[in-house]
Amino acid sequence: MTVILASHSCYSCNYEMMNQGRAVGKSFRFQVEMQQTEPTPKVGINGRAVKMVPASEVVKRQAPAARKVEQVNGVKQVINGNGASIVRRKNSPSLVKMPISRVSKDLPPLEELKILPSDENFSWANENYSSLQRSIDVWSFVISLRVRVLLDNAKWAYAGGFTEDKQKKRRRTTASWLRERVLQLGPTFIKLGQLSSTRSDLFPREFVDELAKLQDKVPAFSPKKARGFIEKELGAPIHVLFKEFEDQPIAAASLGQVHRAVLHNGEKVVVKVQRPGLKKLFDIDLRNLKLIAEYFQNSETLGGPSRDWVGIYEECSTILYQEIDYINEGKNADRFCRDFRNIKWVRVPMVFWDYTATKVLTLEYVPGIKINQLDALDARGYNRSRISSHAIEAYLIQILRTGFFHADPHPGNLAIDVDESIIYYDFGMMGEIKSFTRERLLELFYAVYEKDAKKVMKSLIDLGALQPTGDLSSVRRSVQFFLDNLLDQRPDQDTTLAAIGEDLFAIAQDQPFRFPSTFTFVLRAFSTLEEILHCLKMVKEENYCITARF
Repeated sequence: MTVILASHSCYSCNYEMMNQGRAVGKSFRFQVEMQQTEPTPKVGINGRAVKMVPASEVVKRQAPAARKVEQVNGVKQVINGNGASIVRRKNSPSLVKMPISRVSKDLPPLEELKILPSDENFSWANENYSSLQRSIDVWSFVISLRVRVLLDNAKWAYAGGFTEDKQKKRRRTTASWLRERVLQLGPTFIKLGQLSSTRSDLFPREFVDELAKLQDKVPAFSPKKARGFIEKELGAPIHVLFKEFEDQPIAAASLGQVHRAVLHNGEKVVVKVQRPGLKKLFDIDLRNLKLIAEYFQNSETLGGPSRDWVGIYEECSTILYQEIDYINEGKNADRFCRDFRNIKWVRVPMVFWDYTATKVLTLEYVPGIKINQLDALDARGYNRSRISSHAIEAYLIQILRTGFFHADPHPGNLAIDVDESIIYYDFGMMGEIKSFTRERLLELFYAVYEKDAKKVMKSLIDLGALQPTGDLSSVRRSVQFFLDNLLDQRPDQDTTLAAIGEDLFAIAQDQPFRFPSTFTFVLRAFSTLEEILHCLKMVKEENYCITARF
């Protein structure tokens, strides 16, 4: 937390100096020139221009009964009914005579490709589930969780007397149960659980820690389902669409999974396939979750008016529906690429729009080393300090300059290229901050850097995070104490968002704080980023000095 806040202040102070035209000397500063109006060149991973293969070169077209022409990123394309640019034909002639191999001949082997667990044992994987039964499952989960939390906090419920150690042990048991139940309930709750893993102001530390484990434990669906779904969405058989296609997914997330493939022009790609029946599942779950949020909003024991549960629900609902629209995700990737077009150490996979539909997304294959695989990074001689500095700088650019940020930067979505560039994956969950909020955030960072509790409170009020009601002198003392202890900590003292989560939880309950729902994604982004920085061992004295001197 210290490193990130100090970096915020570094950016803020430097931003002001640049505006005043003063020299900064050796200061670490950003010189970013955003040119969003120029089109993104289509360049492959080898630096060469990529020729897109239209459907007419793969399958001889016949005039379809109904089609339309759309502008996709400035390019006219023929789109069929489901959003794909490849036209379905009956009895399409196959260009590949032999059945496609399950092991790609053109793609390099993955040394650590593991068989992902299947989702077949989960009720939500059945597309024919009952809406009534699903609603019963959701409400049973909520009621059970409510009872468990009440018992965890009831001193009379502890045999032999109440102690804090007993309460922490019982909370850990409840948190473990919560994680397992969330996984059993499926994609909607897995995604919400991941989002909740950063809200230390709303949930106990034990819950936050356990929900964070949801990141890498998501079961895959069968290759047969994946192939059928791709063919349905893109309107052609797999062997017509791709020269090679790997049945075994290389990754599985709560909303979909990723397969490697090769186009007929030799371009290596990854194909992201959405889980079948996801829209129906979202409709049922979010309808129930809205009622639950309204119940929480009216409950004094759950925070009542001091917690914007309905606002959090609405923000999460909007983001989740956007995430299952892969056309929208492709546009997000294009926009993110434009934002960083002049930053050489940020790489964004190119979207292949001819092989993309609402529920299937095809991207350039850009492999890299996961940012948390330290042994592999060290074996290649990569500079962790430079990588960490770039990671911080990239997020400050997103939050404070462009206002368009990646809201899900866990290690599975960040990798390091051969030239130490940071590769971003998965643009389904993106956040946007308006200019007014960015300006208030800059003011907040100035105030934090100066340890000025009064200015911090004013910025929080302007941001809607603090309710200006009654006597705020006790709030000011709490904020000042928080600032003094936070910024006086040295990096070797392990001052992180997780470490101060319990303090935030206690302060948020006792004081009139009401963090805006939009901050859910900002907090998630920075919390996850901070975990990555600690994983990279970037809390050393010399790195602290680089940021703190500003």
